[in-house]
Amino acid sequence: MKTRREFFKSAAVLGALGATGLPLGAAENKVEAGAPGDDRRYWISILEKISRPVLENLSRRELKKNMPVEEQRGAKRAPFTHLEAFGRLLCGIAPWLVVEKISGDELKLQTEFIKLAQAVLDAATDPASPDFLNFSEGGQALVDTAFLAQGILRAPKILWEPLEPRVKLQIIAALKSSRKIATPTNNNWVMFAAVVEAALLEFGEPTLEPRLEGCVRKMLGWYLGDGAYGDGEFFHFDYYNSFVIHPMLLDVFQTLAKNDFAFSPARKIILARAKRFAEIQERFIAPDGTFPLLGRSMAYRFGAFQTLAQISLQRELPEKIHPAQVRCALTAVIRKMTIAPGTFDAHGWLQIGFCGHQAAIGEGYISTGSLYLCTAGLLPLGLPPTDEFWSAPAAKWTAQKIWAGENLPPDHALAGDVRAVEIPALKRGG
Repeated sequence: MKTRREFFKSAAVLGALGATGLPLGAAENKVEAGAPGDDRRYWISILEKISRPVLENLSRRELKKNMPVEEQRGAKRAPFTHLEAFGRLLCGIAPWLVVEKISGDELKLQTEFIKLAQAVLDAATDPASPDFLNFSEGGQALVDTAFLAQGILRAPKILWEPLEPRVKLQIIAALKSSRKIATPTNNNWVMFAAVVEAALLEFGEPTLEPRLEGCVRKMLGWYLGDGAYGDGEFFHFDYYNSFVIHPMLLDVFQTLAKNDFAFSPARKIILARAKRFAEIQERFIAPDGTFPLLGRSMAYRFGAFQTLAQISLQRELPEKIHPAQVRCALTAVIRKMTIAPGTFDAHGWLQIGFCGHQAAIGEGYISTGSLYLCTAGLLPLGLPPTDEFWSAPAAKWTAQKIWAGENLPPDHALAGDVRAVEIPALKRGG
């Protein structure tokens, strides 16, 4: 009988070769969809491969000791890179940690990773831990405190409610310590402060209006139309609408609306914009699973599709997009990127690159920990195997259909789009 690790290793090999058994070189030039179960097993094998080095080392309080720090020469990212790896990883795998109706090897892996995730929340926030992470020194600390907060918001039943009171107090203290970092008000960083405050709201803590409603109003004021926000006053042709803006707006407004119904109308508008952007993202994926290399932070790899992944997770895809076509499109992207030589080093850590190891593509703020935002592309693993996303037969995505000559209707901008969104003040105690 195969061990669990052998099972997932074989699943990874299956994914790399493709369902048709093509040699690797042929598979790179011909994308074939596997059976639904094979796709999920492949995604799980990738989740395990990416996650295990971070979770195991941090649970032993040896992340700083053992994680390599790849960066541009002289960038000095060591004070930030470990929280980047942990926060971004948790942000991506959190929905899978709470998914139900799984069994067999996947359930065993989930059970193991839940224990690891709860242990690392302690290790990372315990001031006495050798792996106590940096939540308050330097602007980058705010960014990844926010990704950690977002991860907890995505799975509070596992990443918050069962924790010991001591660990909860540590996490609250860590989040609050990030408040000493001033929030830039001219770009997407306003969302990092807002997510931290949203998590504190979820935990029953007082929040700060300038860092929550004030930051959200700033972000919404940069809406440009057809599902796209400016990154500040101007539009940037990159993937930050998906890396940060839409996902964090969705999670912040879910928390706000849960606590105060007055935020529900705004949440509907924000969801409609995110759905349109997800629709556009699905069209970005070429027939062979490639997509445009545009803008900064491309070393985050398939994390570029976080908005499409999150809208799929929330079962909010537009009617004309079948969940199975998104599954197959994202599987093609993930496979293209993870089979590229050099994606991982000899010890399983991610290396800087877009398709393989390409150190030159990493900006000065990119280091090993930064790369773990790729797991945000795996959010649909939070849907059970019985969900249509996973269980429906393989389907062509839009680019495959149109380039194969299928007769498709034209694409149109978001109907009924509006510019202004009214944001109330959160009801706070006296």
